[in-house]
Amino acid sequence: MIYSFFDAILSRAKGRPYTIDRRIPFEALLGSIIRRVWWVLRGLLKTSVLSFRPTRIFIGPRVMLRNLRGCRFGSNVTIEASVLLDGLAEFGIRLGDNVSIGAYSIIRASSASYLGQGLVMGRNSSCDAYSFFGAGGLITIGEDVIMGQHVSFHAETHKFGSPDTAIRLQGITPLPIMIDDDCWVGANVTFLGGAKIGRSSIVGAGAVVRGEFPPFSVIAGVPARIIRSRKDPQS
Repeated sequence: MIYSFFDAILSRAKGRPYTIDRRIPFEALLGSIIRRVWWVLRGLLKTSVLSFRPTRIFIGPRVMLRNLRGCRFGSNVTIEASVLLDGLAEFGIRLGDNVSIGAYSIIRASSASYLGQGLVMGRNSSCDAYSFFGAGGLITIGEDVIMGQHVSFHAETHKFGSPDTAIRLQGITPLPIMIDDDCWVGANVTFLGGAKIGRSSIVGAGAVVRGEFPPFSVIAGVPARIIRSRKDPQS
């Protein structure tokens, strides 16, 4: 009975049917609920103090939030332990409903010498721990995208046209990155500036991705290439 009660609450919060695995011990479930209550209270406090705009988001311990006024959060956003999130960006940081950012991840777009463009992540999307979003160019991630650990985005490139000037002094060029809806990205994937992944695609673990790939692609390798299409099971 108690599991069904929490099923109903979570389904309503997430906006879709949700069922707790009955093999999970009740004490583990209760511990998770208590932890989530504490995280949402921390979220309300931090957003009230840092942006004067209290928001119901779940914030883990040791999270660093900077320039929060540049951020917009949907409902039930989770930011896990030790994340660094900096909202200083031309288009800000936009996290949709039910987005989850894994522990020890970094989201930042700008430096003192360059105002980056930012990040948009659609609802029900998530990244696992130790991910990095270098959002000098706009990073756009669609809905229902799942990503493993150590996924990194580098939406910019350094200028290097003058051999007589240090590369670090020549500035950067923003190069947007886009991942469409319903994609699965494996662990340790690197996205380089200009990468574009069509909807319902799969990116194999360890791939280095640049260029454009059509919907329903399965890609892998360094550099990443199409190894089959999900639309053609014989490929």
